[in-house]
Amino acid sequence: MRWALLLAAVGEAATGVALLVVPSLVGRLLLGEDLAGVAVTVARVAGIALIGLAVACWPGRALIGMLTYSAAVTLYLAFVGLAGASTGILLWPAVVLHAILTALLTRAATSDGGRRP
Repeated sequence: MRWALLLAAVGEAATGVALLVVPSLVGRLLLGEDLAGVAVTVARVAGIALIGLAVACWPGRALIGMLTYSAAVTLYLAFVGLAGASTGILLWPAVVLHAILTALLTRAATSDGGRRP
């Protein structure tokens, strides 16, 4: 069972990195169409989530996986907002929420070594 979880984690991490780096290519290969506009931003957030999931699936790493996702999505959404590409009414509240979650998760990870309860 452990090897299956590790294999799944590696596969999700690879897909997540591909979504971050070449989201349109992944869309073309998976769905038969290039991604454009806001779909690229959503695909990159999904890539970040998959990387966080992969880290969480690594044995004993659930807290670190969530921290990875929250920190990365905070940075990416802030970048999207500062670049002015796509900004909706909830973009900055989402950035602030994820920044708070990142701080709380960092505190939890440093206080218990990132171990699960």
